[in-house]
Amino acid sequence: MINRSIQPEITKIKTVDFVSPKKYFVNENCAMFHMKDVTDETVRLDLYFDAGKIRGKSGIASFVNGVLLSGTAKKTTTEINEIINGLGGFYNSGVSSENAVISIYCLREHLIEIFDTILDAIQHLSFDEKEVREFLSDVKQQFKINSEKVSYLAQRAFQQELFSNDSRYSSVITKEDIEGVEIDDLKSFHKEYYLKGLSKIVLVGNISEKEVEYIIDATKSMALNHRPEFSVNLENKPGKTLVKKKDAIQSAIRVGKILFNKKHKDYLDFLILNTILGDYFGSRLMSNIREEKGYTYGIGSMMAELEENGYFLIATEVGHKVKNETLTEIQKEFKRLQTDLVPQDELKLVQNYMLGQLLKSADGPYAMMDLFLSVEAQDLDLDLYNEAIHKIQEITPERIQELAVKYLNWEDFTVVVAG
Repeated sequence: MINRSIQPEITKIKTVDFVSPKKYFVNENCAMFHMKDVTDETVRLDLYFDAGKIRGKSGIASFVNGVLLSGTAKKTTTEINEIINGLGGFYNSGVSSENAVISIYCLREHLIEIFDTILDAIQHLSFDEKEVREFLSDVKQQFKINSEKVSYLAQRAFQQELFSNDSRYSSVITKEDIEGVEIDDLKSFHKEYYLKGLSKIVLVGNISEKEVEYIIDATKSMALNHRPEFSVNLENKPGKTLVKKKDAIQSAIRVGKILFNKKHKDYLDFLILNTILGDYFGSRLMSNIREEKGYTYGIGSMMAELEENGYFLIATEVGHKVKNETLTEIQKEFKRLQTDLVPQDELKLVQNYMLGQLLKSADGPYAMMDLFLSVEAQDLDLDLYNEAIHKIQEITPERIQELAVKYLNWEDFTVVVAG
């Protein structure tokens, strides 16, 4: 019988048995990853396309992604959505800088029927002029609304300055892009980057081998016939940019620089530095700028990753009267990490937090697949996470200081303030 008056022994985490999905090849440039061990009836299917915002003319990638289910010659958008909804399915699509993703969520018994419906909608997209013009009208209205938000203005300017040496990555949608789009441009993009642009398939669910083969066969004609290329040498423009917004009560702040992704030797250690600085509720930026100064409701830092690059970002919104003071405090936190060793009790807290978050992120097949995709995107494997466990446990205050001196030099940063 358990003696509940005795505290259980605390065991140090050494390794986690991460599970890799089964890999199939649609062709040599397009793979399918299947995680079968799902104990319930749910399924997720993701279709990745080389159809990110860096492809084609400005705005076209987002516009095409938005009208993918707008109808075929035989089915209207209403009929397509009624089929999906009637089978209890859910469809979502999104586009980032470097790819576009279409996700299907449903019960496994309805996967093939919903998959067929969505694939047919994409392959036989008719670009009905009325549907397209209605969609673009909605985009124009949303653009007008967003343009009144300081966070949106700051993010646009930050993107332009962060990726200053590559117009594909720095390009942002303008009102003129929306008004000037031609349906022929949409059709050309769709043909090149969707009908011939499938780069990856991800499947989570207890689906039979026969159904897996069916999905592979159905998508073969859409698979990429080449390896997509992405920018290797992105450079941010250091310095401060001010975007004026009349009568704004808040100011949105973005501070960042080009760094690296998981393939870099300093990545895992820098994640620990980032967590101390701004990636959890008790971080130094939150403690200083929110708790002590009361300048904001929230501030955070993060590492964002691209196929061949990565960048570091700090984001917040503050009262417009304290925007300069906020930047000063961020700079002070950089300097403190460069000059003072992190106390052992603070480091221990962050180590425990990060280990807990890592274990939480590996809970279940859906989470495990997301962990796998995060490393697979950089041609790495799940061993990286056990390496991360070791790095978290073994890092020293001296190593954190070394990284701060190397990477947190204020004069290297892009700073954008909108308000």
